[in-house]
Amino acid sequence: MKVAVYGPAAWKAAELEADRRHWLFTLNDAARCDLVAALTHAIDRDKSLFDYRREDFDLGSAGPVIAAAFHEMQHGRGVALIRGLPRAGLDEKDFELLTWGIGLHHGVGRPQGKASHYVSAVRDAGNVYRTGSGRGYNSNAELDFHTDSTDVVVLSCYNKAVSGGMSITTSSVAAYHAMQREYPDLLEHLHEPIHFSRQGEQAPDEAPSYPHPIFDERGGKLFSKWNRNRVTSAQKIAGVPQLSTRQWEALECFDALVRRADLAHNMWLEPGDLQIINSHVTLHSRTDFTDHDVPANKRLLYRLWLAPPDGDDLPESWRVLYKSVAKGTVRGGIIGQQHDAERQQYEQRQATALGMRLSDL
Repeated sequence: MKVAVYGPAAWKAAELEADRRHWLFTLNDAARCDLVAALTHAIDRDKSLFDYRREDFDLGSAGPVIAAAFHEMQHGRGVALIRGLPRAGLDEKDFELLTWGIGLHHGVGRPQGKASHYVSAVRDAGNVYRTGSGRGYNSNAELDFHTDSTDVVVLSCYNKAVSGGMSITTSSVAAYHAMQREYPDLLEHLHEPIHFSRQGEQAPDEAPSYPHPIFDERGGKLFSKWNRNRVTSAQKIAGVPQLSTRQWEALECFDALVRRADLAHNMWLEPGDLQIINSHVTLHSRTDFTDHDVPANKRLLYRLWLAPPDGDDLPESWRVLYKSVAKGTVRGGIIGQQHDAERQQYEQRQATALGMRLSDL
């Protein structure tokens, strides 16, 4: 398959760093005040996240800035960073709710694990990452470069670590073209379906692993998926086809390439930062970190997965994971084992509010 270089999503590290004015957005004092006012108006401790509506959060003058960042993520470079969310005076639950309120304006939240939760507290909970059930977000480990099981990843930073925890992103489009130039004989294997483990979080009607290519194309656009840990875990599941020597060679080559300094861009997330990533064109990672001793100061980010109203049509090979591939549909996520009526009602209500559909079937 020959896919042409397209658009600003095919950046290299130096290009992204030199082009910060296009993907770095800053909220001013007035915008921060508007977000605090929105939060103060909306907050109700008797409500669950699913009870809130988009209209509960008037983002005021922050709205256009946030919308511009989401547009850049979706239609530009595939990554954006917003600086200056209000942080002082907000406790953890306030900051989580603010993150959720922003998300209500830009997509339908997607579940993220066995408990079918829609916001993940990204903190070290002592989890062991490289196991058949390991999840990196609740460990302090260095993470493999990967894509999340969603169209859009939102990360809001509440506390940073004592040291480490640096965010790293790589354009999967640029990485693909590097493979084309440097390892053309291996590239075909990245278009072959290989199995990814569900890490024991599968829904009752799902298998413990699923076949999925690293790259596929639709409408002249390139889409990517990668998670080394899940591929390695899948190889230990009974009945999963074993990778050939050439497939392993291609995967190892690609995994090494996306880490290269010319492709991987580093950024530090400070308290009050909001990072937005388009999973289909951007891989991300994180260095390991040393945390604070005081619990209230420990590293904490909130992760929200979204299906946006303005996403792309996905390749048909994405259906096994995303369930739906048409743009404007609610898709992706890890459905988990508690996707109950309350969650389904939220998804229907939020989809209607954004003019989206639950399925393309």
